[in-house]
Amino acid sequence: MRGQAGFWDVDERYALLSEAGDPLVKLNEVVPWDVFRKPLAKALKRSDGAKGGRPPFDPVM
Repeated sequence: MRGQAGFWDVDERYALLSEAGDPLVKLNEVVPWDVFRKPLAKALKRSDGAKGGRPPFDPVM
C-alpha cells in the first residue's frame, strides 16, 4: 500500500505537531468541552437508532 500512512506514521505526525505548538492541543486544554455536550445533544435532531445504521457522531464534534 504505497502512499498510505501507517499506524506509527500518524502517531509520529501528531507528536511533531504537538511539539511545534499545535493550536488544537492548546484549545483542548482551555475549553471545557463537556459543558457543551448536554445542550448540543438536546438541540440536535437525531433518530432513535431503531433502524440501525452507523452510530451518531459526538454532538460536540
